[in-house]
Amino acid sequence: MKAADLRNYTDDELRNLLEEKKKQLMELRFQLAMGQLRNTSLIKMTKRDIARIKTILRERELGIRR
Repeated sequence: MKAADLRNYTDDELRNLLEEKKKQLMELRFQLAMGQLRNTSLIKMTKRDIARIKTILRERELGIRR
């Protein structure tokens, strides 16, 4: 997901999406440990999505507009 797309979401939608991404990351890590994960780049992409969401939420908390 791109940051520009995420900025169109409300705070509640972003928090829900953040929880979904955290669950997805946990599932991906479990699959990796079990040797079932074929595309390991999904872990990196999910971590970046989580970071983007957290950044946007923090910017809104601080009142920074982009």
